[in-house]
Amino acid sequence: MQAQLTSLRVGLISDTHRLLRPQALDHLRGCDLIVHAGDLVTPDALQVLGELAPVKAVRGNNDRGDWALALPEVERFELGGVAFLVVHDLAALAIDPQREGVRVVVSGHSHKPRIEERGGVLFVNPGSAGPRRFSLPVALGEVCVSAGGQVAGRIITLT
Repeated sequence: MQAQLTSLRVGLISDTHRLLRPQALDHLRGCDLIVHAGDLVTPDALQVLGELAPVKAVRGNNDRGDWALALPEVERFELGGVAFLVVHDLAALAIDPQREGVRVVVSGHSHKPRIEERGGVLFVNPGSAGPRRFSLPVALGEVCVSAGGQVAGRIITLT
């Protein structure tokens, strides 16, 4: 007998720019996977996040140096039967995710948290969990994958 998929929790974080807030780490604790959508600026965040859960990360426009070259510009993976694609800047998305069977696209760069479903694809930008920029909130996100490939996303604003 095969075990039923309960729910997988994917923590989403982006644009930390050298700052990993304790509140962000608290929200990411217990995730099955953490996705960082770029602009880490230093590799330290990867180690800290990796102590909480497995990490998938992409290179952002502010990620430079040998450590950053090891990060892909685009990461594609499957979790719980759901295809994810991660890219730092959504404008650099070079495929049609719906046609390619991608169900969730995670991006960063704009620092603006947003969730939108278009053509059966859930687009999630968790915003910036790093230094506050303009009047934008400090935020991160999550996507829950449940049985049958159902996905639900949310934005978490940090205070």
